[in-house]
Amino acid sequence: MPLNLPITDWQGRRVWIIGASSGIGRAVAEALHARGARVIVSARQQVALHAFAQQHPGSQALALDVTDRQAVAAAAREVLAAGPLDFVCYCAGHYQPMRADALDLDELLRHQQVNLTGALHVLAAVVPALLRAAHEGRSPHLSLVASVAGLRGLPQSLAYGPTKAALINLAETLFLDLRPHGVGVSVINPGFVDTPLTAQNEFRMPALLTPQQAADAMLRGWARGAFATHFPWRFTAWLQLLRLLPYRWYFALVHRLTGL
Repeated sequence: MPLNLPITDWQGRRVWIIGASSGIGRAVAEALHARGARVIVSARQQVALHAFAQQHPGSQALALDVTDRQAVAAAAREVLAAGPLDFVCYCAGHYQPMRADALDLDELLRHQQVNLTGALHVLAAVVPALLRAAHEGRSPHLSLVASVAGLRGLPQSLAYGPTKAALINLAETLFLDLRPHGVGVSVINPGFVDTPLTAQNEFRMPALLTPQQAADAMLRGWARGAFATHFPWRFTAWLQLLRLLPYRWYFALVHRLTGL
């Protein structure tokens, strides 16, 4: 039995994709537009957003810096003034590889501001509206894009991993609080996806996916009514199993596999 109402028909649904200028967010916006959704795309890159809107008639571009609390609230008011939202996906993200022997506090805080605090800004702006929509008989849905890097501590992930772990915990709590009111909640945990962020990695990324493949996996998860969707399975299933290992075994195995 699915934990959420399955979403298979996107025709006419108003969806807001935040973090849609490139990578996974843009691919999801393209896929939903192709399925008839009324897509609103947001990110900091105004030029990229307007290019998307020109290439996808009927979509709306709304430039936004998620770290600016007032800007997020204003953007949400603008979006909601045009009608209720059916779907919100928080896909904004920041990533820079980091280890503790080269700790950079500014970068640590930047990760927190974009990956986590930005999500909280969006939640504060849209959750009351999603609850109203649910009470009016609609079936709104909120989805947070985290990462398998949030499942357990990993080398090079000092700044990124903790923010994604927080998003996973946040999504779990949101599900408990919102699903009884009729608001669907899901979390997406991708493995390696070929984006401008992962292009910084200097190591071979196993089971690397294209953004379009990632978007297809996400849509399949929403169609199943899943709470947690992780992909690709041939890689992420192993990480799920690693969560069960005692720390002594886990730390030894990670050191052996990564050499770090």
